[in-house]
Amino acid sequence: MLTNEQLNELMTTPSAALIEDMKKIEGDIMILGAGGKMGPTLCELAAKAVKAAGLEKKIYAVSRFSSEEACKYLQNCGVTVIKADLLDMEALKNLPDAENIIYMPGKKFGTDGNEWETWAMNSTLPAFVANKYKNSRIVVFSSANIYPIAPVNRGGCTEQDPVVPLGEYPMSCLARERAFEYVANRYGTKVFIYRLCFAVALNYGVLCDIGTNIMEGKPVQLGNACFNYIWQGSANEYALRSILLADSPVVKMNISGPEVVSVKYVAEKLGCALGIEPIFEGEPENDAYLVNTMECIKAFGYPSISAGELIDMQADWLKNGGKTLGKPTHFEARNGKY
Repeated sequence: MLTNEQLNELMTTPSAALIEDMKKIEGDIMILGAGGKMGPTLCELAAKAVKAAGLEKKIYAVSRFSSEEACKYLQNCGVTVIKADLLDMEALKNLPDAENIIYMPGKKFGTDGNEWETWAMNSTLPAFVANKYKNSRIVVFSSANIYPIAPVNRGGCTEQDPVVPLGEYPMSCLARERAFEYVANRYGTKVFIYRLCFAVALNYGVLCDIGTNIMEGKPVQLGNACFNYIWQGSANEYALRSILLADSPVVKMNISGPEVVSVKYVAEKLGCALGIEPIFEGEPENDAYLVNTMECIKAFGYPSISAGELIDMQADWLKNGGKTLGKPTHFEARNGKY
């Protein structure tokens, strides 16, 4: 079984392709909202790629950072840590300039009943950030939730399909995209919209959710019959390499693995490895939140760890008591409420 340290190393070791692309990226990189589930490993990966490429560019990590341990760890990795509440306009104003921005702030869970907080983070803040950094290249994290639930036999929504957000969280995600689209069209800002669909890191993610339900004797919901997912190490790498693809008008891309995977298949594979018979609830629908990732695979190649390998790794992680973050994805939701 992987240790926590080995898992982190696996996620933060840059590929040859990333190292070469890092040489082409001009200027420093600032990662806003770097304290979330993906942010710390993304920052560390960026710093390692810079070092491997023999460059001097700075990697900034901006977040409220409640953990001093996390701050010190990133600083030891060569990352410049800036503690800031991005919703504090004075703090935002005082951030340094950077040629490249990766925008990660967002609120999803707890939206129902606190919609105003979600809209402030997901739509109001992006407008201010977009204006402040309108002369930078910007990669904007977004969500596949802005698409409608699509028939499984279509293989997922493409970037050209109309967006039909269902619920306040998906609507606020679309508002975030539109804020950055505005500066791209008004000022020529180069923007890449990164529509991520389920990153998996063993200590959290859809596979972790399904496996945890099996171990706790909870039913696995079958309504959303299928889903996409991608190894977090590859998702992080694609975010950094996306900087070179940012353009005006904006470039929009679905980011996930190429497979459309059955929830029931994953549960049965995990259950077999864990020695526990899964309990199922509901019947598989003929549609789900799915994305077509042909453009992603064409741009960046196949993820470094396959969908099948991740199922085996996830089972091993849970079976041997691997630590989990306790942050479920709610992948089973079909009504846009989180």
